[in-house]
Parts: sequence; C-alpha cells; structure tokens
Amino acid sequence: MKEELRLLVEDNTTKKGKLFDYIIQVLILLSLIAFSIETLPNISIDTKNYLDYFETVCVVIFSIEYLIRIYVAEKPLKYIFSFYGIIDLLAILPFYLKGTLDFRALRAFRVFRIFRALKLIRYNKALHRFHLAAKLVKEEIVLFLIVTAIFVFIASAGIYYFENEAQPEVFASIFHSAWWAVVTLTTVGYGDVYPITTGGKIFTFCILIIGVGIVTIPAGLVATSLSKAREIEEKEKDDKLPN
Repeated sequence: MKEELRLLVEDNTTKKGKLFDYIIQVLILLSLIAFSIETLPNISIDTKNYLDYFETVCVVIFSIEYLIRIYVAEKPLKYIFSFYGIIDLLAILPFYLKGTLDFRALRAFRVFRIFRALKLIRYNKALHRFHLAAKLVKEEIVLFLIVTAIFVFIASAGIYYFENEAQPEVFASIFHSAWWAVVTLTTVGYGDVYPITTGGKIFTFCILIIGVGIVTIPAGLVATSLSKAREIEEKEKDDKLPN
C-alpha cells in the first residue's frame, strides 16, 4: 500500500502518476484563480459562498496529498522541513488557522495561499531543469553579484563626486547616489535623478556602457547553464535505457 502511494505521488512516468500530477496542477491553478476572484470589489454573496466551498475542497485534497507525502517519505522530518514540504504546508495552513482561531489579524495568513504557485515547480520538468541549471551556475552568479555590488559602489561614489556640488539635495551622499547608480547600471533610466554637469554626463555614459554588459551577463550564464542542464538530462535518460 505504501509503495503504491509512493509511486502515485512521486513517479509521474506511470498513467496514474501523470493523472495525479495533472489533477494537482489543475487544482493549484483553479485555486489561484479563485483566490484572485475573491479580491474583486463588490463580489456577490453567492459567488463568495461558491469560492469558499471550492476553497474547502482544494484544502482537503491538498491536505490529503501533504499527509500522503509525509507517510511515503523515507525520512518524514526531512520532507516536512524541506523547501517543498514547507510550501505544501503554507498552501493549507491559512485555512486551518482561520477555522480554529477567531482573530481577524490572522486573515493576513491568507496571503500565504499565493505559495501554491510554487507547488507547480514540482510538477514541471522545465522548472526542474531551471533548478539544475541554478546549481550549475550558482558560483558564477555569486561572483557576478559581488562584481555588480562593487560597480554600484564605484558608480555611486563617482556620480557623487561629479554632482554633489551642483545638486546637493539629490546627490547628498554616496548612499543617496546609490539609487541613481542602480537605475543607471540596470539601464532602466527612470529620469527622476540625472546629472547636469559635463563630468557627470560623461561619467553616466561610461556607466551606461558598463550597464549594458551587466544586463547581458546573467542572460548568457542562464542560457549556458540551461544547455548544460539539458545535456545532463539527456545523458541520464540514455543511461537509464537498456543496452
């Protein structure tokens, strides 16, 4: 019985496993839509009652799924405190808190129902590939973030040097100049803060050129890591095939 349940919830290569995955995916999406509809103003009482009923059905199914996953897990505590386990719990916790405690402030926990969207990660192979790609490129990403932070500081200090005397209210300090540095390096350019001195404009041009490169680096890293992740998946698939 336990093994059959494990195959049902963990193995999506079988017909039953695929059907289970599809049902859960559809329920997650429908529950998110229902949650969004609840936020509409002037919603009718009948509609709200239908949404509450549907919410109850979804929570019951998600709760059963959560308990089954704990039951079939080789190490239940490891699953409970894992990323997916916490997300699964947050997806149902607000419903039970609302039903057992009559504190209006606890309605804030309903926001955690948004975490149901993250449950889709488990049921999507493409998202799994992203997870694998993130592992492959995590060191490069950390290095990129460090270099970016250095550039933000240099840009903040540089524009402060050029613009502080001309615009003491806007560029009052390096910390105040950091907003301009972030907006410029990311090439967003809101235009709310901009240089007016010749030196500041030349410096801004240099920062914009660097910003173009900073924006493209993560895209290249992600594209490369996704290609490697796909190669790893293909290799694993070939290794599983009988000789």
